[in-house]
Amino acid sequence: MTGSGRLFSYVGPVEIAGLVRPGGGGQRIRSAAEFAAWVSAQSTQELTEPFTFVIDAAKVLRLAPRRSEHVVCADGQAVLAAGEIMFRRESGRWAVVEVSNQSTGYCPDLGSWPAVAAALDRAELARPPGFTHEVVFRRCPSCHELNIVREEVFVCVFCDEDLPLEWNVEGGKRGPA
Repeated sequence: MTGSGRLFSYVGPVEIAGLVRPGGGGQRIRSAAEFAAWVSAQSTQELTEPFTFVIDAAKVLRLAPRRSEHVVCADGQAVLAAGEIMFRRESGRWAVVEVSNQSTGYCPDLGSWPAVAAALDRAELARPPGFTHEVVFRRCPSCHELNIVREEVFVCVFCDEDLPLEWNVEGGKRGPA
């Protein structure tokens, strides 16, 4: 696993990146008060599904409806983490009940969890100790296709070549500590 602080650049389809509009990104959540205001504007139906999230380079949680693209939520910028997240009211406060790094646009490594945890802690949201659903991304060095590794089988589903054990999706670079 890589450490926290890695910036993940968008690696998804160009046509999806074309959906980005200046200022049209996800709602920034920097505090419990901002989360309370945001969640109060969500419908009961919306709260039954996970939301799209990113942690931007400024370490801020951004939220958007589930069917939103991560790159749009991030205003087209590199992120410290990306995935899907679900909230529920528990014991009088909001809690994260599901959170994953599932984003085929950014393909974040499992080492992105510390950025997620810190952002959720700043928003005073109860959270699990790690991703509740982990997605392992690898780029095949032979055919260059993106793979999701299932059941720890590090073999390319497109060409049957071995996949590296370490995260290797292009676009990752070191970000601010």
